[in-house]
Amino acid sequence: MSGKENSETKLYDLINEVEIAMLTTVEAGGKLHTRPMANQEADENGDIWFFTDKTTSVAKNVKGNPKLSLGYSNASNTYVAITGTGKIVDDRAKIDELWSDELEMWFPKGKGDPDLTLLCVTPERGEFWDAGSSTIVSAIGYLRAKITGGNADDFIDNRKVKL
Repeated sequence: MSGKENSETKLYDLINEVEIAMLTTVEAGGKLHTRPMANQEADENGDIWFFTDKTTSVAKNVKGNPKLSLGYSNASNTYVAITGTGKIVDDRAKIDELWSDELEMWFPKGKGDPDLTLLCVTPERGEFWDAGSSTIVSAIGYLRAKITGGNADDFIDNRKVKL
């Protein structure tokens, strides 16, 4: 496996560990709008899927301007940023495939709701920062920075990935 494949695999593994993604879209007037979205695992092509409602700003913004970004973070000092394009996909078979009962929290009418649709994000670039969940590693990085006057970046796995 090449370095790019290792980086890409790690990027997607980190994304799959996070339950909520922060989605930023561009509104009609050019302003950015960020909101939380329940994360779904990426498919075999690397596309990332989200459920949304056809009447929301997500659907309207993506139809007006498909450029978007996703931000991921968790309590384990892991951060991922994705930029790419989105498209609204009204595919009942795909909805059935991706649906889980937990989604009824956000979509109480269930998977048969005629306004339920999907957002497919095709990533173009990604970047991740992974310091790991170890408190010891974080402490060593902090101490090293204090002693040397440098920073703790040596203890953070940071890579940019072209997707």
